[in-house]
Amino acid sequence: VQLQASGGGLVQAGGSLRLSCAASVRTFSINTMGWFRQAPGEEREFVAAISWSGVRSYYGDSVKGRFTISRDNAKNTVYLQMDSLKPEDTAVYYCAASVRGLASGVPSFGYWGQGTQVTVSS
Repeated sequence: VQLQASGGGLVQAGGSLRLSCAASVRTFSINTMGWFRQAPGEEREFVAAISWSGVRSYYGDSVKGRFTISRDNAKNTVYLQMDSLKPEDTAVYYCAASVRGLASGVPSFGYWGQGTQVTVSS
């Protein structure tokens, strides 16, 4: 499975960005998809995850109410809509995929994309 993230860029605080992650295989063949981020000098942080059906999703506390994860299995793509962006959202964002479901919480992810930079200016 190869994952290609895109959509990052520079935005002012309060603005919005939409990240996309295209999978090289049909997303029916993988289960949970998610987004993580890592800022310079920081550990990787969980952002959001979505189940295969799209019905179930989880969010990190720092993005709840501002970010929305969605997926389109017909396009083998997962999205992250980021609204009300803050400077502290600045990071490299990575998409990830897992063959495991969300029934027992956020699973471990075995497949990772290359990352896309998001920079939020104050």
